[in-house]
Amino acid sequence: MDSQTSPASQPSPSPQSPHTFQVDLRGLVDLLSHHLYSSPKVYLRELLQNAVDAVTARRATEPGAAARVRLYAEGGTLRVEDTGVGLTEADVHSLLATIGRSSKRADGLEEARSDFLGQFGIGLLACFVVAERIRVVSRSARTPGAPPVEWTASDDGSYTVRTLPDAERPEPGTTVHLVARAGAAEWLAPGRVAALARDFGSLLPYDVRVGDEAVTDLPAPWDRPYPGPAARRVALARHCHDLFGFTPLDTIDLSVPLTGIRGVAYVLPSAVSPARRAGHRVHLKGMLLTDRAEQLLPDWAFFVRCVLDTDSLRPTASRESLYEDETLAAVREALGERIRAWLTGLAAGDPERLAAFLSVHHLGVKSLARHDREMLRTMLPWLPFETTDGRLSLEEFAQRHPVVHFTRTVEEYRQVAPIASAQGIGVINGGYTYDSELVQALPSVRPGTVVAELDAETVTAHLDAVDPAEELALSGFLAAARARLDPLGCDVVLRAFHPLSVPALHLDDRDARHEQARADAEERADDLWAGILGSLRGSAPRARLVLNHLNPLVRRISALPDPELIGTAAESLYGQALLMARRPLRPADSALLNRAFIGLLEWATHSEDGQA
Repeated sequence: MDSQTSPASQPSPSPQSPHTFQVDLRGLVDLLSHHLYSSPKVYLRELLQNAVDAVTARRATEPGAAARVRLYAEGGTLRVEDTGVGLTEADVHSLLATIGRSSKRADGLEEARSDFLGQFGIGLLACFVVAERIRVVSRSARTPGAPPVEWTASDDGSYTVRTLPDAERPEPGTTVHLVARAGAAEWLAPGRVAALARDFGSLLPYDVRVGDEAVTDLPAPWDRPYPGPAARRVALARHCHDLFGFTPLDTIDLSVPLTGIRGVAYVLPSAVSPARRAGHRVHLKGMLLTDRAEQLLPDWAFFVRCVLDTDSLRPTASRESLYEDETLAAVREALGERIRAWLTGLAAGDPERLAAFLSVHHLGVKSLARHDREMLRTMLPWLPFETTDGRLSLEEFAQRHPVVHFTRTVEEYRQVAPIASAQGIGVINGGYTYDSELVQALPSVRPGTVVAELDAETVTAHLDAVDPAEELALSGFLAAARARLDPLGCDVVLRAFHPLSVPALHLDDRDARHEQARADAEERADDLWAGILGSLRGSAPRARLVLNHLNPLVRRISALPDPELIGTAAESLYGQALLMARRPLRPADSALLNRAFIGLLEWATHSEDGQA
């Protein structure tokens, strides 16, 4: 037996020294500019953020310290000065020259972290998106004896650090100098810097200026005192127009102190698609985070655009959108409640404003009412629906009709509405978005209400039957019409109904349409698929053409002696009924209409020739 070396006797692997990641700064800058940030403009937000955070850090230990940020742009360069906490030489090596290190982790500042705007420590690195060189001169307020320090970095990844004489920076604080890279000078132009500073920093809590021009505009428009509600509404409407470019239909206060939210929602003046996601403007502790936040409100609130300031929501790594977490979900629910409360308040105290709002945005309220029974109960007298009695609310319609009939599609409604109305049957068009769901939910908020879907059988049952003797006398006419329409999957029925001007009514339901679609597909399929589709044949009722025995034209056609001519006339009535119902025509239907038209022309011209 061969001897084997036991695991215990094998030599242990030699320890390996750890290696340090090597970072290609040029590649990282490209990654930032093309993948993390949506636009180079965010460099200015990073500069403002660092300056404001530095001031916040200094005020944590010196509440009376100056709180100033100044920006100076000229000739492709930008200088940003702040009166913040400043840095020592050790801080520079530790914080500025180490990618991913955040000053918010520095000793003595961790407990104040929630007061800072930044959370990720990318900081000055973002400035390389527009600058080829960054120079920082800083003096620490926490270490009074420390001299000023200069940190100069290039986009090739190299940097230098040196101490400066006291005269170079007598007071604590930091100055950042940028020199534009080739092709990026426009981002450091004075006008562009001023516009970006106003956009990002208008709600910042400190004195921020571009040259002598003030950037901050506090208090925020929604926090300012006004002489009265009307004056506040006018001022906020002006703010909305300046910010979003439209004059709002109304404004909704969104201040929710428990969630750290302050702001307003502006109601859009025109209807929008529910699929459209409006971009909301969100400030984080005064700094603009994004003007395209989409997940801030519930999906049903697509009729408003918001602007707000928050200190509770968490930004993503790029600080250009919101992180989806439990806090954001709670804020979304709280803001939805504020919009619900606004709607309820209008219903209770300002019906004219509510009516004006619903005339434009009833779709959004219907979307909310689908899932909120209390909102449905509140809006019953107000939400408009298309009915055979005109445009009415569900409450008005239910008061008029003991049974609330509805159709699920617009096509079904168009088929039955004229006839049902003449027979005294009230019908609601449930084919529009959310309408059928709301009609079916009506009994849950209005006990005792009977809701029933109106189908072809129900309509036919409400039409008057023809005297059996008269129908028997017309059996030849009906047989000829049925024979001609049978290949189209349509039966022929004789009834008497109003209005007299309607010669024929085409009725079907979803099951009948599905069966017809299956039959059409079977006819076009090869033998294999035809067999499969044939096995799926259902027992659904077929479509029917209901001929009006009271109509003079139908009476004249029924008296024709020629079965071929009766068939052609039946095809014409079938096509006319489809057109009246605004149903989409299948190729077979279009061919039928063309054939019937030509057939009638041939008959008419043949008759004239015979008379001649």
